[in-house]
Amino acid sequence: MQRVRVVVVGAGVVGLSTAVCIAEGLPHCSVTVLADRFSPDTTSDVAAGIIMGGELPGIPQEQQRRWFKDTFDHLLAIAESPQAPEAGVFFLSGCQIFRETPSNPRPFWAEYVLGFRFMTDAELRRFPQHKFGHAFTTVKCECPTYLPWLEKRLRRAGGQLKPGHVTDLQELCHAYDVIVNCSGLGARALAGDTQLQPVRGQILRVHAPWLKSFIRDGDGHTYIYPGRDSVTLGGTRQAGNWRLEPDAADSEAFMERCCRLEPSLRGCVRLREAVGLRPGRACPRLERALLGPAGRRVPVVHNYGHAGWGVSLSWGTALEALRLVRESLSERPPAARL
Repeated sequence: MQRVRVVVVGAGVVGLSTAVCIAEGLPHCSVTVLADRFSPDTTSDVAAGIIMGGELPGIPQEQQRRWFKDTFDHLLAIAESPQAPEAGVFFLSGCQIFRETPSNPRPFWAEYVLGFRFMTDAELRRFPQHKFGHAFTTVKCECPTYLPWLEKRLRRAGGQLKPGHVTDLQELCHAYDVIVNCSGLGARALAGDTQLQPVRGQILRVHAPWLKSFIRDGDGHTYIYPGRDSVTLGGTRQAGNWRLEPDAADSEAFMERCCRLEPSLRGCVRLREAVGLRPGRACPRLERALLGPAGRRVPVVHNYGHAGWGVSLSWGTALEALRLVRESLSERPPAARL
């Protein structure tokens, strides 16, 4: 019996999560991940990997809830399992602070993270420039460890990884039966999506092993995320900026902001800077299309444009992409089905 050939374009956290979901959920499919960059050279490898929600304009909140909950539950199960060290997934507690009380003080994702509460006045005295805050426990997913773990899981499910540069999705139509586009910012060219733009993120990893709790400014421009081997400081959100080289001025600016929140960082050792280009879009694109010449129309499932929420929504949108692949296969002409 001939297997359905599925190609997933892109090997970041969204692409690998999607490939694993398809390979495990549709065992009659042969899944190939095709990408020009694999870990540790993807944008996902730069991500801080803290699991937190954000409002996505244009996406129904019920759908946002499902994507976030599915991702959180997936990573929570890993964090509670013996696989946690190998996967690079672990619990992290901390706070998110605001200069003014937000219009929606209790975000939708508050019911999914652990122990969510508003910070007390005593706790906020530590941050005199801030008036309101959230305290909670979430999960941190360190992609330089998590992505290789996903690659192993994909291989166990019968999938394969193939290095290669794709310049046009059409070129895949004759070799594959389903195309899943998880190319991130690359979809600007591959899918002709002019809504996509780079949002440049620069971070600094430092050695500060005394820090055990995270701090995030609610504006998203300043954060301190302790990890297993280093602490990630950030950051920048520079829309339309394609520069991949670290900028010393950027690092100095957010280092100073981080030190105001956590003065002990003035004694840390700087390890390395890193830059990633987030796939900025008003909202993620998750939909089906058809591609190819008459007589060979191939289903395409798009799953990209997660901006800064790629890790936090990765498994939820991967399950959504799996559903769209199933729909595409169910609509194939009878002669083309297994």
